[in-house]
Amino acid sequence: MQIGPHPLPNNLFAAPMAGVTDRPFRQLCRQFGAGYAVSEMVTSRPDLWASLKTSRRANHEGEPGPIAVQIAGTEPQMMADATRYNIDRGAQIIDINMGCPAKKVCNKWAGSALMQDEPLALQIISAVVEAALPHGVPVTLKMRTGWCDSEKNALSLARAAEAAGVQMVTVHGRTREQGYRGLAEYNTVASVKAALRIPVVANGDIDSPEKARDVLMFTKADAVMIGRAAQGSPWIFREIGHFLATGEHLAPPLVAEVRRALLEHLQDHYGLYGEYTGVRSARKHIGWYVRDLPGGDAFREHMNTLDTAPLQLAAVAHYLDELASQMDRLPAQRAQTVWETLQ
Repeated sequence: MQIGPHPLPNNLFAAPMAGVTDRPFRQLCRQFGAGYAVSEMVTSRPDLWASLKTSRRANHEGEPGPIAVQIAGTEPQMMADATRYNIDRGAQIIDINMGCPAKKVCNKWAGSALMQDEPLALQIISAVVEAALPHGVPVTLKMRTGWCDSEKNALSLARAAEAAGVQMVTVHGRTREQGYRGLAEYNTVASVKAALRIPVVANGDIDSPEKARDVLMFTKADAVMIGRAAQGSPWIFREIGHFLATGEHLAPPLVAEVRRALLEHLQDHYGLYGEYTGVRSARKHIGWYVRDLPGGDAFREHMNTLDTAPLQLAAVAHYLDELASQMDRLPAQRAQTVWETLQ
């Protein structure tokens, strides 16, 4: 698997998720086997580039390459300027966001809303590609199947994007209208893959080794991109990679390994956000880790009352130490296949 000049160790990608895939989370996913991870969405508005939120999202200190930055916006010139701005700050791949379904994004005609206006979408794509070309930086595109079920234009937009110089396309198998409801469909992904020469990545509802295998087989996609299933379970990349290579399941991680990974993740998280914001924004990550574990609900309620980093770290360590005394490994989860979702 390769994007432009950048070879990747595997075809298992961590999806860009606003408020989730910051630098600490991306690095964690890579440690657990993700071959590629894309940053949170960065705005193309220059008046916000100096904001604390944008500066944190653009922080790639110590992150292994290739550095992939996703940008969002509605004006071709601003998107071109954002491309150059992020390349100057270390971006090695620029990803265009035409997949975000959030209302606050779509109401400004950014994200997946751009799929309703193909001429504007193509102007943006061309402007970004032209801005990145002198730097040798490849441009990729992430999108949905369309705006709604009656307007699925992923295939036509993907063809036009390839012709404009985009070097990889990711398709989330839902419309913008669906948001994250219902089931992802992969027929559109398969159609896009069959029509393009550049790599195509399948995204949406990939939450188990079997599902990853079946999506790859069904769509013939070059890679799979995993989002929500990695929240609290970053080792899913390792489990999928092992299953694809051997056909066998990897044992769930030891509780001690989860303890080490989570505590290191929290320390890195505090380092990026500072104690006040870091403690509060870490709560969702901790909640994802413990949601399916014994006593997880009660622990999450207690943890949400703690407002300092030492107290939060100590509570997490104590909870996982207690859990380790009860079980060596995390419980295995049931797998769901593509064939089940297609029935």
